Amino acid sequence: MASPNPNISDLRPVIRQLDEGAINRIAAGEVVERPASAVKELVENAIDAGARRITVEYADGGKTLIRVTDDGCGMTPEDLTLALSRHATSKIDGTDLLNIHTFGFRGEALPSLGAVGRLTITSRAADHNGAEIAVTGGTMGAVKPAALNGGTIVTLRDLFYATPARLKFLRTDRAEAQAIGDVVKRLAMAEPFVQFTLRDVSGTGAGRDVFRAAAEQGDLFAALHGRLRQVLGREFAENALAIDTQREGLHLTGFAALPTYSRGSAIAQYLFVNGRPVKDKMLMGALRAAYFDFLSRDRHPAAALFIDCDPTLVDVNVHPAKSEVRFREPGLARGLIVSGLRHALAEAGHRASTTVAGATLGAMQPEPVGGARVYQMDRPSLGARTAAYQGQAPQPGFAETQGMWGRVDIPDEDVAQAADEAPDYPLGTARGQVHENYIVAQTATGMVIVDQHAAHERLVYEKLKRQMAENGVAAQALLIPEIVELSSEDCARLLEIAPELEKLGLGIEAFGGSAIALRETPAILGEVNGRAMLLDILDELADQNDSNLVQAKIEAILSRVACHGSIRSGRRMRAEEMNALLREMEATPHSGQCNHGRPTYVELKLADIERLFGRT
Repeated sequence: MASPNPNISDLRPVIRQLDEGAINRIAAGEVVERPASAVKELVENAIDAGARRITVEYADGGKTLIRVTDDGCGMTPEDLTLALSRHATSKIDGTDLLNIHTFGFRGEALPSLGAVGRLTITSRAADHNGAEIAVTGGTMGAVKPAALNGGTIVTLRDLFYATPARLKFLRTDRAEAQAIGDVVKRLAMAEPFVQFTLRDVSGTGAGRDVFRAAAEQGDLFAALHGRLRQVLGREFAENALAIDTQREGLHLTGFAALPTYSRGSAIAQYLFVNGRPVKDKMLMGALRAAYFDFLSRDRHPAAALFIDCDPTLVDVNVHPAKSEVRFREPGLARGLIVSGLRHALAEAGHRASTTVAGATLGAMQPEPVGGARVYQMDRPSLGARTAAYQGQAPQPGFAETQGMWGRVDIPDEDVAQAADEAPDYPLGTARGQVHENYIVAQTATGMVIVDQHAAHERLVYEKLKRQMAENGVAAQALLIPEIVELSSEDCARLLEIAPELEKLGLGIEAFGGSAIALRETPAILGEVNGRAMLLDILDELADQNDSNLVQAKIEAILSRVACHGSIRSGRRMRAEEMNALLREMEATPHSGQCNHGRPTYVELKLADIERLFGRT
């Protein structure tokens, strides 16, 4: 016999009204999960107040001190008391919860922080005196005069001192400080015209600047590019493609990195909706879908994307932390990201990231040698080098040394043609083949080394995809349809995407009840396990709200066909064949990386090559 539940009493439970302090502590558990959550709420309030300079200071990972200083509009002494009341806000009037243009609107952050820590707010509005108010564990003090030029200073000490159990769930000071930095950097990307400063004031002393981003100037794209350079680094800014596209009320802007500038995890993916940093599974899935044909499964794209739309088209009031959003038409937002990114990647053509050349130069660094540096004269012209080469060649009659030099006679017309030919093409003109696999080409500013097999594999693959898009995917009708029993929810989910699956050669239809009849499969896949494929599609739908499984399988077959049909390593190529390959690479989108996301060529600038030989 089961023992009685100790939480169930024989007496009738009594409904009670919780006091204000308990309500605020419960709300704090949803709004403020860790110090980074408090920083997010306070910085968003500063941005909503019109601040142009924001300074965030923290100590011990934010556990003992968080201070946010801004030069915003400030608050009057009367506003301070009201600001610490639950659901008191200047952002909305409550008549329309969908038409939201600010970061905050719930009016929960300040009273929640005051319920679990020691909160002090000092503020001064224009044409008013400065004032200060303190809240300790939910107990509010009186408003006092304070000296302040303008703006607001919010100081939070001893976070979660009123709820000690929450302190046990906090991570190390270093981990909490890293989370604070991530929050500030995301908000800095959303507001490129605002100056951000993040300082660690732990221990004694004046502290140190952890992150600083000066306010950007110029138009939005130039300002955003400059801010991303400060936050994500110079390499991302140099290898990012500008995105600017719109569809049916949604406007997508931002920057996305080239496929060859990929990361080992999804740490460099930043998504914003109406300027608000979000972590949305559907949007993340769309970003992966846009790159899935260019990256292997263990690599992840880097991007900072901004979707702007009418506030009535998206619901940000899904969670108190406001990190999740819900679009009225999620398929439209997803399609905008996929099509916008794929169009930008196609326009990039054969371009590869600069990090490829940097890694190559790093691998080619010469070993240090002793002695004084030898200064050499400037690099001679092409004509001077040719004349010197011919002058050093042995004259006819010296048979014993003829084989050492090989063929050196270069006609003058070939030299002139070489000088004129190289600058005409981005990938230059082929000059030779190394180890029967790598083409060496001369460009106007340096040289290019091409992996002939990887490059041709990509070219064949793109041609096969183009043919499939023009002619469609051939479907193989099953002699006996395969009946797959599913739950009613899974059945409905598959039938919703049946038209998309049919375009890929996978024909399904309802069979009655919660069963699906699989009638056709893509002919290129041969014999397939229909039930396993449908279950895998359902898993992708549950995880990413979309499925690319069938398309990925088809394109994997095309990739293998391209691999076997391309130029093999070890084949000697004639000069005209090498140049034809280079010209086709320049004309084919995505030719800068192979089917597995690796670069197909490396470009070295002449200045970098000369630096290897100490000619700088």
